[in-house]
Amino acid sequence: MIGVTWPDGSHWELRHLCLDLNGTLALDGVLLPGVADTLRALGEDLEIHLLTAGTHGGIGEVERQLGVKAVPIGRGPEKEAYVAQLGAEHCVAVGNGRNDAAMLQRARLGIAVLGPEGMSAVTAQAADIVVGDILRGLELLRHPLRIVATLRP
Repeated sequence: MIGVTWPDGSHWELRHLCLDLNGTLALDGVLLPGVADTLRALGEDLEIHLLTAGTHGGIGEVERQLGVKAVPIGRGPEKEAYVAQLGAEHCVAVGNGRNDAAMLQRARLGIAVLGPEGMSAVTAQAADIVVGDILRGLELLRHPLRIVATLRP
């Protein structure tokens, strides 16, 4: 669990990390450099959920590298329902594609990633935070005061 304490004393308990694969963690089905190590470290505090339509293949290798079984989900409403089922108030969702927008909006914290594949404008609008690459987005979770600094009213 990762806790985020706000200046007003309220508190978030983040327990699940729901991640899109292609365009977010990977390019053309291959994990981006540094992603596997960073996610293994975050896996000590958060339950990792890899949601993917498998557009580019390579899922078996990604599962092996991350030690996480992928959930075959590609459509936006399905991703949103998955987050809701986990308990959206305890979820961080990270993605870049249009089909990630509803998931980001539903989660307690939605992070949109502008990676080498680009990012849907709809997803950017649905997110709480937009980052320039996946590692910067994941680092926010290792340093929760960065989340507070970005989102405080």
